[in-house]
Amino acid sequence: MVELLPLSGIEPLAVEHLLDAAFGADRFGRTAYRIRAGMDAVPALSFAALDDGILVGTIQCWPVAHRAADGTATPLVMVGPVAVRPDVQRGGYGRALMAHMLEAAATMADSALVMIGDPEYYGRFFGFAADATGAWDLPGPYEKHRLLARAVNGHGLPVGAGMIGPR
Repeated sequence: MVELLPLSGIEPLAVEHLLDAAFGADRFGRTAYRIRAGMDAVPALSFAALDDGILVGTIQCWPVAHRAADGTATPLVMVGPVAVRPDVQRGGYGRALMAHMLEAAATMADSALVMIGDPEYYGRFFGFAADATGAWDLPGPYEKHRLLARAVNGHGLPVGAGMIGPR
């Protein structure tokens, strides 16, 4: 039986082992990791999936901001990583974690959502799109079409150019 629980109740070392298994130990060099370095995940939007008491997946969300050239900062929540143990991928755990996070975000998110991900998957199933992010930038390499965003809980998306970074 699958349980979705707050990530804060899971042993941090178990989460790190799962992330290493899902993304490799070199994951810290990725652009998304640079953006959220030194920050704590948003507890109300970060969850773990347990199947028969065994950790099989996690989703974490992070406080970031869009900073325009004029210095205006618009808060955002960066979604990810969405990690599932490799031996149980394609079992619906990632989709369940995303749906659960979005349900929580509908009432608890303090800003719109941004992520780096597959536009077909996250657009089709979760309403993320690259329409508003074309003039946004990240502090490292990324594919522009994979920078996705979604309004949530009454929070719109920033308009125009800007750099995404820590709040």
